Amino acid sequence: MFTQPAHDSPADPVAKGILPTAKQGWKDLFIWKQRVVITNDFNETHCVWQDPPPLRNPFKLLAQLSLRDWAFFLCGFFAWTADAFDFHALSIQTTKFAKYYKTSNTNITTAITLTLLLRSVGAAIFGLLGDRFGRKWPMVANMIVLGLLQIATIYSHTFQQFLAVRSLFGLFMGGVYGNAIAMALEHCPVNARGLMSGILQQGYAFGYVLAAIANLIVGGATNSWIDTFWFASGFSILIGLIRICFPESKQFLEAKKAGHKNISAGDFWRDTKAMIAKEWKMCVYCIILMTWFNFYSHTSQDSYTTFMKQSKGLDNAAASRASIWMKVGACVGGTIIGYASQFVGRRRTMIFASIMSCFMIPAWILPASEHALSATGFLIQFFVQGAWGVIPIHLNELAPAAFRSTFPGLTYQLGNMISSPSAQIVNAIAEKKFVKDAGGPHVPAYGPVMAIATAIIAMGIASWVAVGPEKRGRKFEEEQIAGAGAAVPTKDIEAGEIDADEKIAAGTEVELAENPEKKE
Repeated sequence: MFTQPAHDSPADPVAKGILPTAKQGWKDLFIWKQRVVITNDFNETHCVWQDPPPLRNPFKLLAQLSLRDWAFFLCGFFAWTADAFDFHALSIQTTKFAKYYKTSNTNITTAITLTLLLRSVGAAIFGLLGDRFGRKWPMVANMIVLGLLQIATIYSHTFQQFLAVRSLFGLFMGGVYGNAIAMALEHCPVNARGLMSGILQQGYAFGYVLAAIANLIVGGATNSWIDTFWFASGFSILIGLIRICFPESKQFLEAKKAGHKNISAGDFWRDTKAMIAKEWKMCVYCIILMTWFNFYSHTSQDSYTTFMKQSKGLDNAAASRASIWMKVGACVGGTIIGYASQFVGRRRTMIFASIMSCFMIPAWILPASEHALSATGFLIQFFVQGAWGVIPIHLNELAPAAFRSTFPGLTYQLGNMISSPSAQIVNAIAEKKFVKDAGGPHVPAYGPVMAIATAIIAMGIASWVAVGPEKRGRKFEEEQIAGAGAAVPTKDIEAGEIDADEKIAAGTEVELAENPEKKE
């Protein structure tokens, strides 16, 4: 199935243009070796075929991280977890909010749509701030304001106030992802990034698990969502306060040591405009990729608890337990498949996982018991979030190195914005179509709607990824920050010696001019 060119044999240059890139991407899927761009001492580049790095013991990979690396990674992981907890605290309790505000499930999911729409604005603002000033303070502001907005949700007494607060919530929620994954992954060894990407992405699934556990603890009473939101607010604010205790990211500290302390706004925006002009095709590709992926996750998970309660007749506790098992599967799948991507390839693992999720769909929606729904939910999310586990490192490798807060965060959140009506669409169609199921002879058709939509989306992902680019193993952490290109000249030993001699000569001439007697 795979062709085997000789190790370090010349490869065609990386294709330019849409159709040549798609053709090369499809062809490379069937070549086991990976195309690697080599840069020599004169900054000239050429491509060769190299064997992928062998799979290493994952525990040895984890042991490569220093305590400092772990501190940055865990801070990024828990920031992403808190972000997901805040979001799912609403989606997992949709029926409670519908009763609280005396409206329909579909109207409540309008809040989810508004949150997802405005996340892209937050990603642009805080991503650019993260690339301009560093990862630290934009993340601190994000997390603390998110916590305060959770409290504001509690005190929203009308449905209109509720929608307004959740819209503002989306603005600040959008800034977390880009800064979190850039900070977490840029401190990880290159050969461990596939594994760490899988673990990092599952911060989102872990946030869902925490939201489901909180929902289970507070019970099914209409007002019980308030207790969940108090916990969510404290969690977000705590992460923001903890981030204050850590230094700025390594890339920005080294830039300051190199003399890039006062990069002007003009320098930064010059590099930003140059990046957009050069990388707009990659931006469009990644936005479409993230649109597919966000449809994938939101369609398969946001209405699942509602599906189990209304279509399968489970009570709040049983539906919450099944949701927890579903996301445990996501955590396991994301970690394992993300780890495998370091050896198998980013795109091959995403294609495999998305196709496998299609095979899980019948078993996912047909069972009626809590235990069966828990098991099949575990299996489908193993593959759904398994494909997602590759995304953080894949986006970081495709991103322009100087914009690894803005690019991943913005492309992810623009995909989120485009896919924002996903939960609303599922609810709207399901509430108008009725089927016979375990919950009764005339229940909303959540199962068929989610099944058909997920199958279409999974095959869309496989097709889109198959013709896309891949830059596995790229060493992006060694490149300059945005705006640094012209701020300080490149260091050169010989030039430095000449400068020093010139300064000495100049100093001597001045001294002789001031003391002519010394000349004699």
